[in-house]
Amino acid sequence: MSSRREALRIANCSGHHGDRISAAREMVEGGPIDVLTGDYLAEPTALPLWKARNRDPAAGYAPSFLTQMRDVLGNCLDRGIKVVANAGGLNPAGLAAKLRELAAVAGLHPHVAHVEGDDLLGRLPELQARGHDFAHLDTGRALAGSGVRPLTAHACLGGWGIAEALRAGADIVVCGRVTHAALVVGPAAWTYGWELDDWDALAGAVTAGHIIERGTQATGGNYSFFTEIPDPVRPGFPIAEVAADGSSVITKHPGTGGAVTVGTVTAQLLQGIDRPRYLDADVVARLDTIRLDQQGPDRVAVGPVAGEPAPTRLRVRLDHRGGYRNSATLVLTGLDLDAKADFAEATLRDATGGPAAFARYDLRREHGGDCDRLTLTVQDPDPEVAGRGFFTAVTGTALAGYPGLHLEHATARAAEYGVHWPASLPAAEVEAVAVLADGRRLPVPRPPCAPPQVPA
Repeated sequence: MSSRREALRIANCSGHHGDRISAAREMVEGGPIDVLTGDYLAEPTALPLWKARNRDPAAGYAPSFLTQMRDVLGNCLDRGIKVVANAGGLNPAGLAAKLRELAAVAGLHPHVAHVEGDDLLGRLPELQARGHDFAHLDTGRALAGSGVRPLTAHACLGGWGIAEALRAGADIVVCGRVTHAALVVGPAAWTYGWELDDWDALAGAVTAGHIIERGTQATGGNYSFFTEIPDPVRPGFPIAEVAADGSSVITKHPGTGGAVTVGTVTAQLLQGIDRPRYLDADVVARLDTIRLDQQGPDRVAVGPVAGEPAPTRLRVRLDHRGGYRNSATLVLTGLDLDAKADFAEATLRDATGGPAAFARYDLRREHGGDCDRLTLTVQDPDPEVAGRGFFTAVTGTALAGYPGLHLEHATARAAEYGVHWPASLPAAEVEAVAVLADGRRLPVPRPPCAPPQVPA
């Protein structure tokens, strides 16, 4: 265990791909931090990254991370701030190479490492042949025979690959699919020299990581009681001050917007949680043991947290094409709104062919102050059916519909959407590797696992 006395200050600068670009600079320049982390792999990200890599094999990562690094890389190196992010997406090796290029142009020479082993797409046939059915976690349906053709398949790795890379001297570690909390677990485990079975400390780090993973949602963003936040505009990004025992204090830089309260931390802590036993790749965190205390303005103490041995299975994310989506919105004004809505619905059904003409047909009415809106959304495997065909049918009603018809939104181009297939795989089937700048490949140790627990 490390003799470090001060808590490790781990800052978040991104809760999703497309978050506030200036956040990295704000966190680096706003006050002291030891580690800068960012989460770029929210649920909708897989399909856009797959499309990018399909166009260019060197792509497939989050380009916004590169933009942020241009702003702060030199400052991070000067101050010894480590950078850890899952911005590698589908191509962590490609992002690591691009970072080295970016640094070289600026005359900088950071040690950039990446973690791989999460990509299972090429292994799916072999794994299925050995009896792993990748059953959908919600429906129980096996992947084989479902008609689904995955575009991506990634196991959610833990934080030990990050710890190994940092132990080997990395300044920047980029990952593909890791658990969101791994971005905090890895640096904390490296800093404090935790063992694979330091369950309580690991559980505390997982909890801190879960709290800051979505950025400003921990500091007042997307918060039901936002009217209680004195300065809700442009909330500051969160910082987790992680101690050697895994307990933490959640805070933010002074002078930034938003707030860190027991309420904001609780709201984010409960995001995505359906039971007290939180199964992370590195540990099972007992969320029913957590204590939250307001220590002062914008400081919430978290912990201690009890931990249990890591689960025997890892979460696997598979994503596939769902089809194409389009919508049109009609505005209803004046008198007889109910009659106009009924007329519009009948006209749209007749013009488009109704529910039988699409894989999905959804018509909804929104009541407003001065007007109502009627929005028709369709989905279909055929882009022409959901695109030009739908658009032509809707616009063809413009002069034959209710009086005062106003089409607020319509387009001839349908948007492709992806569908997530959640599954799991025995942890023993996944071999994570930390790849250093000199090409060395370090095997990542696997935490001891416990038999599956009955959900608490």
